[in-house]
Amino acid sequence: MTPDEPPFAYDGLDRVLHEKARLGIMTSLMSHPKGLAFGDLKQLCGLTDGNLSRHLQVLEESGVVEISKTFEKKRPLTTCKLTASGRKRFLEYIEVLEQVVRDAATAAGPQTAGGRTKLKPRPA
Repeated sequence: MTPDEPPFAYDGLDRVLHEKARLGIMTSLMSHPKGLAFGDLKQLCGLTDGNLSRHLQVLEESGVVEISKTFEKKRPLTTCKLTASGRKRFLEYIEVLEQVVRDAATAAGPQTAGGRTKLKPRPA
């Protein structure tokens, strides 16, 4: 970081990913590298068909999610999975989010919330 950069701007917080439903979708897909069926993803994230479809559309247009439509036993099956670049982008996003948490913990001082251990501050 240069002296001219605002320390708390967090430019790495990707607006596409930094939304509650999409964060849940990305986390679910991250923990299932082979992908998830639409219905399973819907259940994991607690979304309606319409909400999930719209968020997946945004993620697909951004190149972080790949959606495939096939048939299994004559029934349509929609499967969603992270792309390689989507996985990388999400990991980079998580690193920035972790920095936000470290900075907030440092700013809060020596108190701990809920018995949690204080996080280490950002290296100088």
